Amino acid sequence: MKIALTIAAVATAGMLAAGCTTTEQRAAGGALLGGGIAAATGGNAGTIAASAAAGAGAGVLLDTLDDGRTCRYRRPDGSTYIARCP
Repeated sequence: MKIALTIAAVATAGMLAAGCTTTEQRAAGGALLGGGIAAATGGNAGTIAASAAAGAGAGVLLDTLDDGRTCRYRRPDGSTYIARCP
């Protein structure tokens, strides 16, 4: 039952993050990862919350350090590639 709830929670978080900006997605991903690791290692509620906050902070930091000069382009055949933005 615990696995089913975890899968449902991750799926719900993924659906909610679909409409977010890149910064928000990275913060949410960091929070899920940090909280998930703390929960998997048997942490209590306080440890899980602190780990989720640290993960969210790490996600925002990574977004800040990203130079933002890469763009995703689509070729006529439908394949995609990443290159510098104009």
